[in-house]
Amino acid sequence: MKKNISDSITNKVYEYRVLARLSQRELAQQVGVSKQTIFVMEKGNYLPSLLLAFRIAKFFNVDITEIFEYIEEGEVNHEDH
Repeated sequence: MKKNISDSITNKVYEYRVLARLSQRELAQQVGVSKQTIFVMEKGNYLPSLLLAFRIAKFFNVDITEIFEYIEEGEVNHEDH
């Protein structure tokens, strides 16, 4: 029996960045990545490394769970024949 877990991580990087009145480029420079990385992360098309997630949370002086949220969609069981 094989278990597939469908889960995801959402983020509030855009909200925190806008509230801080920063451009994507400015935030990227502060956390050591490219502007493109911030762009795709805000769109939900990129999951940051744990290190980058902590850097972003530290930059905004909040707990990592304030910006990044783990969402468990549930388990799907498949039987191998």
